[in-house]
Amino acid sequence: MSVKVFQTQEVQALLKAAANLGSQDGNARAKEITHRLLSDLFKAIDDLDMTPDEIWAGVNYFNKLGQDGEAALLAAGLGLEKYLDIRMDAADREADINGGTPRTIEGPLYVAGATVREGVSKIDVNPDEDAGPLVIRGTVKGPDGKPVADAVVECWHANSKGFYSHFDPTGAQSEFNLRGAVKTGADGKYEFRTLMPVGYGCPPHGSTQQLLNVLARHGNRPAHVHFFASSDKYRKLTTQINIEGDPLIWDDFAYATREDLIPHVVEKTGGTALGLKSDAYKEIEFNIDLTPMVQGKDNQIVNRLRVSAEA
Repeated sequence: MSVKVFQTQEVQALLKAAANLGSQDGNARAKEITHRLLSDLFKAIDDLDMTPDEIWAGVNYFNKLGQDGEAALLAAGLGLEKYLDIRMDAADREADINGGTPRTIEGPLYVAGATVREGVSKIDVNPDEDAGPLVIRGTVKGPDGKPVADAVVECWHANSKGFYSHFDPTGAQSEFNLRGAVKTGADGKYEFRTLMPVGYGCPPHGSTQQLLNVLARHGNRPAHVHFFASSDKYRKLTTQINIEGDPLIWDDFAYATREDLIPHVVEKTGGTALGLKSDAYKEIEFNIDLTPMVQGKDNQIVNRLRVSAEA
């Protein structure tokens, strides 16, 4: 059915009516966005000659996506979250904001409410026989290179099976296992005592992997650790580090890898004195450089629906 109807008066009137552009009521920005996205969809249907079967397959897919609770996972897998980072990077260059630790995607697995501890937090609440001990430490600094006191660094990552607490389908983890928050002192230092994570894959029968299969793409991520770093004086940083040596570092289905976010992993001893599960452990030094406010405001804070719990 190779017909083109998008530019007809009937279709253009339909688009305006669907977004209610003729009314002064409602949210003007929501109407503007709805009209544009709906227009782009209608035009794509015309240009690609999409069939009704294809359209309804898409509608059914979005129903399943919602039922699976995977919309945020799909946003990462299709590069939407990475695209937002690209735009924010470009805005920083335009504002002449240079330096700072690179941002990268938050992902869908953060849980708010971890207990904030002073300087050091041991976050391996549940035992994990298959994961060796890991210490992640560093210093939070401002644009002037000086340590930032009272910054809050949050950390979360998967266990040796690739599952995050709270979202673990086996139910084997406490809600805040491998999740923590640390407030820096005058020296700007933070430290997390934890276990070595591994990467994870999308739920094999979920809607995200369903689409990836059609695209002949895998849904796997390298081993990584997520961070928020917040301060009253500087912009909030959302980032993550990859674990050096993981074979998927440059084949991350969520496109989160950045060259400056692959710190060196060092073999250490003395873990017993630190309360770790063995004397031999691995250490990662990850220093965090925050960036200045923009006209007194933090334009890096992203408002999105996040899970919260009580520690």
